[in-house]
Amino acid sequence: MQQRTLGNNGPQVSALGYGCMGLDFGYAHKLSRQEGITLIRQAVDRGVTFFDTAEAYGPYTNEDMVGEALRPMRDRVVIATKFGFNIVDGKQAGLNSRPEQIKAVADASLQRLGVEQIDLFYQHRVDPNVPIEEVAGAVKDLIAAGKVKHFGLSEPGAQTVRRAHAVQPIAALQNEYSLWTRGVETNGILQACEELGVCLVPYSPLGKGFLTGAMSKDTPLGQGDFRNILPRFTAEAMEKNQALVDLLKRIAGEKNATPAQIALAWLLAQKPWIVPIPGTTKLHRLEENLGAVEVVLTTADLADIQSAATAIQIEGERYPERLMKTTGL
Repeated sequence: MQQRTLGNNGPQVSALGYGCMGLDFGYAHKLSRQEGITLIRQAVDRGVTFFDTAEAYGPYTNEDMVGEALRPMRDRVVIATKFGFNIVDGKQAGLNSRPEQIKAVADASLQRLGVEQIDLFYQHRVDPNVPIEEVAGAVKDLIAAGKVKHFGLSEPGAQTVRRAHAVQPIAALQNEYSLWTRGVETNGILQACEELGVCLVPYSPLGKGFLTGAMSKDTPLGQGDFRNILPRFTAEAMEKNQALVDLLKRIAGEKNATPAQIALAWLLAQKPWIVPIPGTTKLHRLEENLGAVEVVLTTADLADIQSAATAIQIEGERYPERLMKTTGL
């Protein structure tokens, strides 16, 4: 497995990480705890060393599962988790990044993960009620106390990144980035990462499953699947966005690859400091995703993809407006 580095002074990790959220949270199909543990360990066996979770996934159950799965190989892996939500009666109830909350979450996450130190601690969403300098300062205190190794942010603006980095250097940003979500290319995030030596960790690099080519406007979404509320997953939007999948299928046919592998290879080719974290509940999909690191896209391939993708108008927002307001997106 190829390796990449989390920030200027961060650890080396596998070029593709593993997003653990969907194992038991967010989608209609959920794995049992033991099935999730087995799949995580199968990922390690195949060279994955970077795993992403959060207290909000479950809540709490995902961290607990990831911790148990990785405990036997703790010295071989890097575990990222997140703070930033109020969780009341088992549900997210707004944002909370007050310093005392951050420190309480760190202690609880350490216990659930069963580790002595959190490798990478992200603010899950920027809290408009808490200055980012206070957030960075709280994580700096946790680093000084030996409870956290590295600091990260998820979905911040570029100026927020710079302000936080001035207090405590940031190792990684976790933003959505894929061929159908390319905001980081124009909102200053890629530039900030380049200038500050920050790794970009794209979440939903396969468009929440759509870019795999396994979905269509007729694909039913089960009860409890959060994609049911996403504007891009209406039948009308999926039908219009099929043009992007068709592009991936064309390139995949030329490269003897799959659409998912092309989507991931495209991300890996953008910058040497990009580490996507696709998730899956299926071993064969995990192995398919990991095959993306062997797919070589030439300059001509990338220009072809860029030209064709630019001509495709993506239908639908990433999230409904109400969710973007309540989660800081």
